[in-house]
Amino acid sequence: MSNPARLISLIMGATCLCAGAAAYADDPFAAARQDMIREIEADVKRTSLQLDKEVLDPRVMQALATVPRHALVPESLQDVAYRNRPLPIGHGQTISQPYIVAIMTDLLKVAPDSKVLEVGTGSGYQAAILAELVEQVYTIEIIEALGTRARGHLEALGYENITVRIGDGYYGWEEQAPFDGIVVTAAASHIPPPLIEQLKNGGRMIVPVGSRFMVQQLVLVKKDSQGKVTTRQILPVRFVPLTGEH
Repeated sequence: MSNPARLISLIMGATCLCAGAAAYADDPFAAARQDMIREIEADVKRTSLQLDKEVLDPRVMQALATVPRHALVPESLQDVAYRNRPLPIGHGQTISQPYIVAIMTDLLKVAPDSKVLEVGTGSGYQAAILAELVEQVYTIEIIEALGTRARGHLEALGYENITVRIGDGYYGWEEQAPFDGIVVTAAASHIPPPLIEQLKNGGRMIVPVGSRFMVQQLVLVKKDSQGKVTTRQILPVRFVPLTGEH
């Protein structure tokens, strides 16, 4: 490389480094978010036998590195927003552990043109992660105060491909079905039949199954191209229970 070319290269490299450092400095949560990513990667390796993989889809990890989790938890918990654990969000509900959000999202195997249903909006974090990956997210929250708050936060963050509905997610969202993927963020005693029906052929659903006082299992539901449904238990989990008239 000639001296002038080398000089230009060094200047450009220094400029990029300075810009990256500035962006890092402007985000007080950047370091905590990266620590969270490293913890998720370690947990994935630790549970690789159950997951049948040692690393998750890079698109999923990028979404986790992008979504500002601190903006979706109560202000009093922002300092611990990126710890790899669930956090209370009020009304007896929680925002799921980032590792669990990561593996549930990865198991869906969504594509950029996918349409996904989420049952249990909660804080809006899972919906935001999905919105980074798919064309449209429909999410249902039975607790009006949580749904309204999540909608406001998601709109403030600029997510235009998320639609929030207040209602009982057990029955799904028939008007928007079928869905390429469905994720349920609360434990059900059984896999809700309406959700199986609303899952597109070739689609996947992730749902924790079990009661509050028994071991819950994260279950992967797959519907093949002919509509045949199969299930697979992934690993034990602990979720708040699904509520509703059912």
